[in-house]
Amino acid sequence: MSLNPSTAGLRPVPGARSALAERFARVRARTLALAAPLSAEDQCVQSMPDASPTKWHLAHTSWFFEAVVLGPHVPGYEAFEPRWHHLFNSYYEALGPRHPRPQRGLLTRPLLPSVHRYRAHVEAAVEQFMATADDATWDAVHPLLELGLQHEEQHQELILTDILHVLSCNPLLPAYEPLEQPALRLAASTPPVAWVQGPAGPVRIGHTGEGFGFDNETPRHTVWLQPYRIADRLVTCGEYADFVEDGGYRTASLWLSDGWALVQSQQWQAPLYWIAPDNPRAPASQWQVFGLDGVKPIDPHAPVTHLSFYEAAAFAEWAGARLPTEAEWEAASELPGMRQLADQAWQWTRSSYDPYPGYRPWTGAVAEYNGKFMVGQVVLRGGSVATPPGHARRSYRNFFPPAARWQFSGLRLAKDGAC
Repeated sequence: MSLNPSTAGLRPVPGARSALAERFARVRARTLALAAPLSAEDQCVQSMPDASPTKWHLAHTSWFFEAVVLGPHVPGYEAFEPRWHHLFNSYYEALGPRHPRPQRGLLTRPLLPSVHRYRAHVEAAVEQFMATADDATWDAVHPLLELGLQHEEQHQELILTDILHVLSCNPLLPAYEPLEQPALRLAASTPPVAWVQGPAGPVRIGHTGEGFGFDNETPRHTVWLQPYRIADRLVTCGEYADFVEDGGYRTASLWLSDGWALVQSQQWQAPLYWIAPDNPRAPASQWQVFGLDGVKPIDPHAPVTHLSFYEAAAFAEWAGARLPTEAEWEAASELPGMRQLADQAWQWTRSSYDPYPGYRPWTGAVAEYNGKFMVGQVVLRGGSVATPPGHARRSYRNFFPPAARWQFSGLRLAKDGAC
């Protein structure tokens, strides 16, 4: 079940062992730090099938190292509790049966302190492996360790987005914690928007082979782009409030059919977590928004977030524009003047999540990591305030179903033709 280093987008580098060991400690510590403001009760709740309890995230990210690295590659490794393998497997068919995803919130046992002991057990075993593995074993397993860290960073973002949804279901609307760290705040932008001429003709997209890349970012290949323009920044809350006030959620002609059906059946009136003013005649600019730091007035200059693909596409139609394709986004991301690329909101594209030409998944159990989800989903590019620093890159392909709203997902506009 080992993963060939070249397949993982990594090559063993002299001195990388100590650097990876230091990063392992940092990543694992950050996961616990994200959970620290939450009570044991907070960490057991599952507010919808798409979200997982914080406690489950803490255990699953340890399960991954145990199931993919320690069990197959460390002779004599003893699992902390073999029965938990069933509880914390997410979707890996090759690794055995799983507890149903919508029922993760029913796992009141094991208790949170036991999950913390599980994490410590796995960490000690991984650290021992990194310190003692012979060079041949290290070269074979090093990419899996890196994948485990990248996987944990993905779940760090999910811890924040999932607990935000949990807390939004509480009538008290409690804050995750007062946010003093700017890294978790949406930053104001400076209107007006500027339009940047995107590269046209043949362009290369996909992972370059330098550093880590997921298999869905490969292979690097050539695409042909027609002339287009792309906004230098994200759409703001103020701009989106204009769309709301102009009847955007009441105008069927702006929406894709499936999106309009959701607007009607779910009674969408604004982005997720927007709170309407008591006065129904008040302008949309007076709405409030619930975030990780609680309820605040909408900042008209901050990027709008928590949009579905359908809402992003409807706004683009209203604005006389469109969403960029993922190839357009990636090609334009290298241009000077482009702002808010990877630290504010994931950006919906007009590209379905499909394999690149010549795509081949990784081998072994991790073959299930990305490829089997390449249907019925839409690509988002960039990164968000909840994305761990350094995790995203220009070739990164995030993906969610088009109706998903609970992520920090926004939009950047594009238009056909030259400036």
